[in-house]
Amino acid sequence: MSQRLCVYNGGFLTEGRLRRILELSGYDISVGVPGDGDLVGIWGRSPTAWRGEAVAGWADAPILSVEDAFLRSLHPGRIGKEDPVGLCLDRRGVHFDGSAVSDLEHLLATHLLDDHVLLDRAKDAIDQIKHWHLGKYSANDPALPLPDPGYVVVIDQTEGDAALMGAGRAHFQEMLAYAADEFPACDIYVKTHPETAGGARGGHFKEELFTDRVKRLDEAVSPWLLFEGALAVYTHSSTLGFEAIFAGLKPRVFGQPFYAGWGLTQDQDAPARRERTLTRAQLFAAAMILYPAWYDPVTDRLCEVEDVIGALAAKARAWREDRSGYVAGGMRAWKTPHMRAAFGREVPLMVAGSGAAAAKKADKTGRQVMVWGMDDAPEGAVRVEDGFLRSNGLGAELTPPLSLVMDAPSLYYDPAKESRLDRLIAASDALPRGELRRAERLVATIRREGMSKYNVGASPPELEGDARTILVVGQVEDDASVRLGAGEIRTNLGLLQHARAENPEARILWKPHPDVEAGRRAGAVATADLEGLADVELAHISADAAISMADEVWTMTSTLGFEALLRGKPVVCTGMPFYAGWGLTRDLAPAPAHRVARPGLTGLAHACLIGYPRYFDPRNGRPLSAEAAVGLLKSGIEMPARNSVLAWLQTIFRRAR
Repeated sequence: MSQRLCVYNGGFLTEGRLRRILELSGYDISVGVPGDGDLVGIWGRSPTAWRGEAVAGWADAPILSVEDAFLRSLHPGRIGKEDPVGLCLDRRGVHFDGSAVSDLEHLLATHLLDDHVLLDRAKDAIDQIKHWHLGKYSANDPALPLPDPGYVVVIDQTEGDAALMGAGRAHFQEMLAYAADEFPACDIYVKTHPETAGGARGGHFKEELFTDRVKRLDEAVSPWLLFEGALAVYTHSSTLGFEAIFAGLKPRVFGQPFYAGWGLTQDQDAPARRERTLTRAQLFAAAMILYPAWYDPVTDRLCEVEDVIGALAAKARAWREDRSGYVAGGMRAWKTPHMRAAFGREVPLMVAGSGAAAAKKADKTGRQVMVWGMDDAPEGAVRVEDGFLRSNGLGAELTPPLSLVMDAPSLYYDPAKESRLDRLIAASDALPRGELRRAERLVATIRREGMSKYNVGASPPELEGDARTILVVGQVEDDASVRLGAGEIRTNLGLLQHARAENPEARILWKPHPDVEAGRRAGAVATADLEGLADVELAHISADAAISMADEVWTMTSTLGFEALLRGKPVVCTGMPFYAGWGLTRDLAPAPAHRVARPGLTGLAHACLIGYPRYFDPRNGRPLSAEAAVGLLKSGIEMPARNSVLAWLQTIFRRAR
């Protein structure tokens, strides 16, 4: 049952995300006089908070203080106009006011924080946040250059911010003086608040304070990489100081933020009542798992911090990769709207008739050229292709993709050149444990829900007997993955013949590619040719169902082989697809020289399903985490209407070539 929350700040009434999180947290937002059992809602220590405090005082009603959680968005609300992904809801006080105990301080002081599952989650989430370079504001770019290690960081905050509790310019100059005195031989970098760098609010350091030694750092560098090279961090009460703790530092704190006084900081003025010593994992568990109300806008529900990390990582990656903009060259007309929605959110996507024309526009505008697949492209262009969890429907029928991959100079299905996917797979052993566990959960969901690249097809027929069963997977014979990676066997008939020759006693199931079954692409095998090669033709059967019937899977380069690996099936590759050559498949073609690593299946899955693709809501192009994308596919999301006439015209033109 909801509890009435009386508010006197317009934002509670007009900001939809704020209202929704409060509603899901059990509050019914209202105006008027609070009665028995009602609360008064205020926004932290904002300029309008006094209204609610006054009403609560004369009505003798308890107060609920509301603030942004410690992971918020890409940009501050004043710059990006982004909704928060979580809120701190506090009935005792507000977390940045050290003069009184807040719910968060009460948690930190009294909760046992000794549950190993909770602490393992905290450790994993810390590592995931570092891995994706996230923070309260995650619009940073790990590729930006940093100073040589051995410097000191002083963190600025915005003038008049409520979290300063009255601290002003003199306090920050004192902090700078301490840094200069305690590290006399080091350069000092003043990290500007993103609102100050964006011109929304002023900071505390005048220009005349900056010298050859004391330098302003406005660039959107990754805080995690900045902290790696820092000898010390000085802060008043910034959330960056909280993040510095998890980077392995012990920041010098001059205010009374929630993270001071627990043995993890060097405190100038921490509340004396904070006597407990905490570990980093305990601090994180309380502040990031137990305290906030996190929200998932895709499913419209409260969620866990792990869901928020995945969602923010997707948004941050999109911002980092897309913020210079693209010119799409030679893109088919039906793809253009989806490309605009997916890659034009930061800078509108420009379109040109060819790669050469796109290069000219890119030179003039500072954008990067984007082409589809292995189309002709100028040097430096980025190539785009469908991801491995694509849609509920076929690409040949113009169903828009829910996932896309980007690479250069080639793509994952060209084994002759090392792709970005190759590098991700090779490096997967170094992934943090939290990301590997994330991949395990994702694979378990895919298996449980029977998901595949296209998610089409019917249930399987019943098979009699217990003969060893081999699934032979058909492909589109003129597809780029066959042209570039198939090896000596380049036709579906040749694949069937080879599989039968090596397995004369086995029961062979033949599964044509769904695009071929639909009559859209080349690769059909005549019924007469199947005689003696295939025992059962799995016409219009789903990939998951077909895999479930097999003891072993044979393929040239099909993504279905990857899906079979995820389901624990042995896979034989006559060609060299992206998942072959790593020691996880039986390979009949030689592996390229750059595939020498021996990753585990979980690492392969993370690279292919989380690290490499980008996922988009097909209805609006918004970035999605892999988990949210799987959730949409599971829900049977209706994709935008297809143009069947255009699909058949494309089929005719393709055959004419």
